[in-house]
Amino acid sequence: MKTAQRVPVLMYHRIGEAHNPWEAKYCISPQRFEVHMQTLARAGKRAVVLSDFFTWLDGKSELPDGAFLLTFDDGFLGLHEHALPILDELGYAATVFLVSALTGQRDVWCRASNPSGATYPLLDSHHIQEMSRHDFAFQSHTRNHADLPTLDDGRLADELAGSKAELEDLLGKPVDYLAYPFGRYDERVLTGARTAGYRAAFSVQPGFNRRDIDRFRIRRLDIFGTDTPAMLARKLRFGSNDGSWRQALRYYGARLASRLGAGHG
Repeated sequence: MKTAQRVPVLMYHRIGEAHNPWEAKYCISPQRFEVHMQTLARAGKRAVVLSDFFTWLDGKSELPDGAFLLTFDDGFLGLHEHALPILDELGYAATVFLVSALTGQRDVWCRASNPSGATYPLLDSHHIQEMSRHDFAFQSHTRNHADLPTLDDGRLADELAGSKAELEDLLGKPVDYLAYPFGRYDERVLTGARTAGYRAAFSVQPGFNRRDIDRFRIRRLDIFGTDTPAMLARKLRFGSNDGSWRQALRYYGARLASRLGAGHG
């Protein structure tokens, strides 16, 4: 069996219907999400369990070539209705980063960003407990989806350690991993995450993860609701958030130029 040398992490947000162009980036329709997952399965890709990803990162096990980690930020209610049956059918695992103080409420942090001002429901404790009995892992996205670098030390500690404690109480198991809200962090946030007891954290920096990746800067590919299956495949191939043909042409052009340059050296 060919083993993985690098593992991508895919990042989705809401599954449902988008009602404006802003929502269309962060919301994928149930139909398109199913096509995404089926496309990956047909290509021999496999969504692995979170613990297996970290065991691989630590060099304690191998993963098959084509392994990837599937993640969802925020914990929208549509995951229960739409993602759960699709992933169950495929035998795919997933990780959801929850905003612990807002479980069962709505994504109020999006109200100012969404041109319509609309908000959408989040998973409640009942849904989370049910999904935990399947191959869903739940981890931290802070208490209130705060912009961490802007907080003072006290609020930063509350967002990080408070979320960890709330989720551990809800789930009855350790919560070791964090996804930075908005992908924003600085050195003070990294120190705060370690102090709060997290073992690793996920960024929104695109690219692949190899075993030497900084555990508090794990890379993810942002998958948009507007991505076609072909665009998804290109994102996975090139480790980029740009799934367009232009990006592919730039990549191959740069490789050709590099080879021509080496040939004339």
